[in-house]
Amino acid sequence: MQAPTDLDRFTDFFDRYGSALTRGDVAAVAGCYALPGMVVADSYSFTFSSPAAVALSFLGAAPSYHDQHIVAAHAQLHDVQQLSAALSMVHVEWEYLDSLGNAVPGESYRYLIRMDADGPRITTVISTR
Repeated sequence: MQAPTDLDRFTDFFDRYGSALTRGDVAAVAGCYALPGMVVADSYSFTFSSPAAVALSFLGAAPSYHDQHIVAAHAQLHDVQQLSAALSMVHVEWEYLDSLGNAVPGESYRYLIRMDADGPRITTVISTR
């Protein structure tokens, strides 16, 4: 892991990102991305080049969280690799809570993060499970 201040910035960033995801706040989700951005999974990949395209790509996630009664997402940062002065690869496993306080199986991703003047921004999301 990196220095505590960097780890704290990534933890705060993913707390905000997880909160925006579970609230269905697609504008806030879009604000977490550097543009252009990319999502990669085993069976698909897509790119986006505008905040509206990011927001549109996450519109489908909100009903899924709602259907599962997910009210909170907590990011467990397992590994942070600094690739350059501005780029880091962050391995995150998400833990979800439903409205009854029960754990809901999470997902695992690697995020390529670019640190800029406004803080961390996601450039690439890679699904690892």
